[in-house]
Amino acid sequence: MSSPEQKQRAERFVALHRKAGAFVIPNPWDAGSARILAGLGFEALATTSSGAASAAGRLDGEVSAKDMVDHCRMLASVTDLPVSADLENGYAHEPREAAQTLVRAAQAGVVGGSIEDWRPDTGKIYDFALAVERVQAAVEAVRKLDFPFTLTARAENLLRGVNDLDDTIRRLQAFEKAGADVLYAPGLTTLEQVRTVCSAVGKPVNVLAPQVRGATVAQLAEAGAKRLSVGGALAYAALGALLRAASEMREQGTFGWTATLAPRGEIKRLLGT
Repeated sequence: MSSPEQKQRAERFVALHRKAGAFVIPNPWDAGSARILAGLGFEALATTSSGAASAAGRLDGEVSAKDMVDHCRMLASVTDLPVSADLENGYAHEPREAAQTLVRAAQAGVVGGSIEDWRPDTGKIYDFALAVERVQAAVEAVRKLDFPFTLTARAENLLRGVNDLDDTIRRLQAFEKAGADVLYAPGLTTLEQVRTVCSAVGKPVNVLAPQVRGATVAQLAEAGAKRLSVGGALAYAALGALLRAASEMREQGTFGWTATLAPRGEIKRLLGT
């Protein structure tokens, strides 16, 4: 059974997808980044598989289902915001087994999650029929929960080197028919592609915003996007700052990087919210 607080978060998350325009759902990678993003006023958060992996000292794809569910539990516990989980391919190939990963994440406190059609052990996209069956199983599983779990179905073609927008749209349309609440094709790189995908489906579309180079929230909303995530970009921005600082110390023996430290008072304020 979910708590009253989780049900309220779930209902708020559903409502966000019904509002006019687009909303940004940033991707924290640990408790501190989640608290800071919440303190800055964002309305929902999403996990990132690559960010979670880097926080654990691993590469993307090396985090187990159990560890990812534990990561979801941690992020859902540190703020009162709705959290949606990046659950990769459900950490399983068989549809019902993959679907149970979504249920376990829901039991850990998240109010939404995604399932994708990429099979990492073979480096291939699931066959169309199996991909749809996996989404159908996920829909059936999360509909048995006692709160409205927002299921996102991902078509991975463009992100995985399969440059076939028509097949990507075909998959998203089938996922929509299967009952997915949100559709997501990471790898869109132009506003025209975003517009084409959004006009071809009837459910809210999530866009991996940094990949549409130079696009603003307003432009992506005008193109039809509803939810804008950033994947592992924030985690890698933080790692980029670490690499620059560490390289300066190691190679130059200087500490000029300390001129750009985050204000301690501001961090204290945000972590206290």
